[in-house]
Amino acid sequence: MGMRYRTLLCGSLMAALSTGSLREPAAPPQAAASVAEPKPVPTFKVGEKLVYQAKVNFLRAGSATMLVENVEDVRGRAAYHTVFDVRGRLLFYKVNDHYESWFDTTNLASLRMIQKIENGDYEAQRNYEFFPERQVYVRNGEERPSVSEPLDEGSFIYFMRSIPLEVGQTYTFNRYYNLERNPVIIKVVRRERIKVPVGEFDAIVAEPTIKSRGIFSENGHAEVWFADDSTRRILRLKSKLSFGSLTLELKSVETADK
Repeated sequence: MGMRYRTLLCGSLMAALSTGSLREPAAPPQAAASVAEPKPVPTFKVGEKLVYQAKVNFLRAGSATMLVENVEDVRGRAAYHTVFDVRGRLLFYKVNDHYESWFDTTNLASLRMIQKIENGDYEAQRNYEFFPERQVYVRNGEERPSVSEPLDEGSFIYFMRSIPLEVGQTYTFNRYYNLERNPVIIKVVRRERIKVPVGEFDAIVAEPTIKSRGIFSENGHAEVWFADDSTRRILRLKSKLSFGSLTLELKSVETADK
C-alpha cells in the first residue's frame, strides 16, 4: 500500500517520472504521426502558486502545491527555481514530500534538482546536478549519461505548459534526463469546457505517456486538461491505476500581480 500511494500522490504532478519502476521499452502510440519537437515559450511567471486537491476514487487523499519561486543564477545561467510540495494521508499512511527544480529560462533545460521524501516510515534525500553541455547528470555524487537539453520531474511539467498543443497532433520528445525513459509522447486529443474548484475554463486535453509504472504509464490512460489560454495551467489530471482512479483538480491560484 505504501509504495502504491507514494507513486499515486508524489508522481501525479511530477509526471510520475521518478517514482515508477521502469518497464521494457514499448513502441510509441501509432494513432497519429509525430510532429517536430517545438521550441518552448514559458507561459508562467515568478510568483505563480497553484494548489491542487487529490482524490483516490471518491476519497480525498491530500493536496499538492506548485510554486515558481524566483529566477536565480546556476553556474552562470539564469534559471527558474520552482518548488513542489505534496501532503496527504490515506488511512494511516502519511506523505510529506518536497521537490525543488532549477531550469534554464530559455530552453527549460534542467540544471539542478533536490528531492526530500517522507512516505510513512520511508525517508530519502536526493541531490541532482545536470550538465547539459556535457550530456551528463550527477545524482548524489555519481555521474551518469544524459541528453543535451534534459528535463527533470519539475521542469517537465512547466515544459508541457510551454509548447503549442494542437488538437490532433502527437509530439515526441527525447529530453527526459534518464535515457532509458525516452521518448515521452504527448497526444493532443480534444477541446472542452470543464469546471474545477477554482472555476470554469475552456481546456485542451492531452494524453502523455512514458515508460513508467506511474501515472503516465502506457496502461494508465492518463488525461491532462490544460487551460486553453495564455497561462496553459494544468486544471485537471485523471489516471487509471491498478487499485482505482486518481483525480487532481486545481483549487486555487495566486500570482505576483495580486
